[in-house]
Amino acid sequence: MNSITTIAFDADDTLWINEPYFQKAEKEFCTLLEDYLPQHNVSQELFKTEMQNLSLYGYGVKGFMLCMVETVCRVSNNTASLELINKTIEIGHELLQKPLELLEGVEETLENLKGKYRLIVATKGDLLDQERKLKKSGLQNYFHHIEIMSDKKESDYLKLLKHLDCKPENFLMLGNSIKSDILPVLEIGGSAVHIPYHVTWAHEQHDLNLEDERFLEFKSIKEVLNYL
Repeated sequence: MNSITTIAFDADDTLWINEPYFQKAEKEFCTLLEDYLPQHNVSQELFKTEMQNLSLYGYGVKGFMLCMVETVCRVSNNTASLELINKTIEIGHELLQKPLELLEGVEETLENLKGKYRLIVATKGDLLDQERKLKKSGLQNYFHHIEIMSDKKESDYLKLLKHLDCKPENFLMLGNSIKSDILPVLEIGGSAVHIPYHVTWAHEQHDLNLEDERFLEFKSIKEVLNYL
């Protein structure tokens, strides 16, 4: 870790709570469609819709809302009432207005690292929604740069590092997703810390056991302070 100069943080479920809100919204949505399918089948249909549209809508609440509406139309064979569509949209609106709750140890960790490293946010999601959450978090002053990415693949990280004028060996990524926050960063020669969150979206789940000297896994974000 001695060569690290730039530390990037994922946002959702790394800095603040996110996925539990989505899962609660999905449960409410599945309940709405119980007259058409059992809840677990509705959930499967919604996930299928999300995967089909991911390249079109990207990540975030607005894409989730569109996928819910599309799922209503397909599951009901286009017979759903406007009232049901409106209730579906309301679920999305409520999701966009959820309170912002920082995860334990986040502010303490950033306070300790500020001034010693260049700190940035590197997160996926809807631009307006992520900007709103960052503003509500009160954390902006800790970060040199905020990058809201359409995806987190090797090419996306290389583009970010070029913008930051940072070499991969000087870059450390912290996040809760092995698929998005860890594997691409290791692939380009950076270092990565996995901080698992108890709830993870199915699309981000990954079972691979990693053995790499540039990879660490912590139970809490505060543990990074012991290695830097």
